[in-house]
Amino acid sequence: QVQLVESGGGLVQAGGSLRLSCSASGLTFSRYVMGWFRQAPGLERQFVGAISYSGGSTQLADSVKGRFTISRDNAKNTVYLQMNSLKPEDTAVYYCAASLNLGTPVKVPTSYAYWGQGTQVTVSS
Repeated sequence: QVQLVESGGGLVQAGGSLRLSCSASGLTFSRYVMGWFRQAPGLERQFVGAISYSGGSTQLADSVKGRFTISRDNAKNTVYLQMNSLKPEDTAVYYCAASLNLGTPVKVPTSYAYWGQGTQVTVSS
């Protein structure tokens, strides 16, 4: 059974930092593109970033470029989202997801087969 478990969310002041982790089990982690998405109340799920199988390539949404970074440790079956210079508009539930990719666009939620339960990030002004 595939499980993705996010951790590291919380309440932080604007300008602060958080690091989210997503631990995967039940799959061959290195064969999956890993993505991060977020969803604020009343809004659609939004692409944040994705990282290739080996970690050699990443994509980030324009809204987080220069502030967020994605990394992965295939030995630990874990993907990370380092979030710096946080803004109130970053407040959302953050989800990690796993995709076999196979040519599907990494920014689209339907490209991902497995999802975590999400972790809340709240940025106060």
